[in-house]
Amino acid sequence: MAQVQEYIIFFLIWLVSTVLIRSFFKKRSFSNLPPSPLALPIIGHLHLLAPIPHQALAKLSSRFGPLMHIYLGSFPCIVASSPEISKEFLKTHESSFSDRPQTFATDYLTYGSQDFSFAPYGPYWKFMKKLCMSQLLGGQTLDLLQPVRRYEIKRFVEFLAKKANDGKSVDIGSELVRMTNNVISRMIMSERCSGDENEAGEIRNLVHDVAELTGKFNVSDYIWFCKNLDLQGFGKRSKEVRDRFDEMMERIIDEHEIRRRERLKQKSEEGEIVVKDLLDILLDIAEDGSSEMKLTRENIKAFILDLFAAGTDTSAITVEWALSELINHPNILKNAAQEIDSVIGNNNRLVEESDIPNLPYLQAIVKETLRLHPTGPLIVRQSNKDCTIAGYNIPAKTRLFVNVWAIGRDSNHWENALEFRPQRFLSDDGSAKGQLDVRGQHFHLLPFGSGRRGCPGTSLALQVVQTTLAALIQCFEWRFEGENGSVDMEEGPGLTLPRAHPLICYPMARINPIPYSV
Repeated sequence: MAQVQEYIIFFLIWLVSTVLIRSFFKKRSFSNLPPSPLALPIIGHLHLLAPIPHQALAKLSSRFGPLMHIYLGSFPCIVASSPEISKEFLKTHESSFSDRPQTFATDYLTYGSQDFSFAPYGPYWKFMKKLCMSQLLGGQTLDLLQPVRRYEIKRFVEFLAKKANDGKSVDIGSELVRMTNNVISRMIMSERCSGDENEAGEIRNLVHDVAELTGKFNVSDYIWFCKNLDLQGFGKRSKEVRDRFDEMMERIIDEHEIRRRERLKQKSEEGEIVVKDLLDILLDIAEDGSSEMKLTRENIKAFILDLFAAGTDTSAITVEWALSELINHPNILKNAAQEIDSVIGNNNRLVEESDIPNLPYLQAIVKETLRLHPTGPLIVRQSNKDCTIAGYNIPAKTRLFVNVWAIGRDSNHWENALEFRPQRFLSDDGSAKGQLDVRGQHFHLLPFGSGRRGCPGTSLALQVVQTTLAALIQCFEWRFEGENGSVDMEEGPGLTLPRAHPLICYPMARINPIPYSV
């Protein structure tokens, strides 16, 4: 017993000494850091980030300024909470902040960061970025796959119409996730993976599990002496999730390769356009001996995981927040419906993607939703070299958090910042204001990131979000039976800013008959 006590004492002495020595050298090595709250030994400022990190960081920044220095366990971090400071990191010094920090879950689930989102900035990442913009998510591919998106929105409207006819309520968020899963899965591999039974919900469950694993705090990622300990079971869960995903993708890739060989045997008719899904395009590139970089099977699987994780929950959540705001602001909902009616006229058809440029008020509603409820509330990067920003020294390997959520609600930059006012994005003549876009060109609004590592799927996301929301406004009125008849706007924890409580409401047919054809 005495021996055990001695070991415990020796361990505590070693632990405290190590922490003090590391803290001393940090302070000596990196002077002139930005302001910082008081940190605790070992955990740093982790205790200050609960329950929702972007909200907690915004509160701290109101005390310590738009550029703040914190420690998350063993890792030095900086937090940018103003457009001016964010521009310094994401534009002026972008080359120094083009990497992403690695966590156990993201690295393991993406086959050792062989994907696109978390891959180190370098030749492979540049190749994949060019591939995304020119082929995978470029305008021509999106145009060819438009019928897929149109069909899934039509099915969604039909489902809501049946609920309206039966007088039943709908969990909007859950059904939107189902729809966006089907859009993405059909674009990727020509399969609907969020149907009713059996394998149909497999992708949806996997996406949920991936979001949970990558969004939760893992002590092994932040406390240096816990690095090789699986204290919370993240290692076991990550292996189980990746094994499920890997088994599914191996089957789907094998099936695609069989179909590809059959197509090669049959010559297409002259002039026929073969519409390829994204997996077909990736397999073409993998088999192309002249390609500047060889794509492996792991690269393909990791990239597809990126598409599912980034393209399903995010779009669904944005539409859900937008509808929540519209239910709470019936005058805005009424104005949006009138605009859609004026464009569609007496034609008995659903609103289409081609109508969106003629719907500036709808576009403004989506922008205002993304300002208040950005699906990525924090942009996360990591410095690859020492640099000086706003007069402060920022050492290499420092993690950067750009608080998109805080910037969108900053009263110094937005008039009546906490109000839902889509008209702020409209000119006096009712047209869209071009100077405030959502593609990261202006640093007051950063829902899709900015610069080199900005989201390559912005165009796809906007097409899905705007057209889906337009269909919900065109075809239905909405009744929410909550306290005072208004929807609560409480946020839940997570990487993609979910609602704390599901949006369950009653659709009521606004048009009779509801147009299903497009």
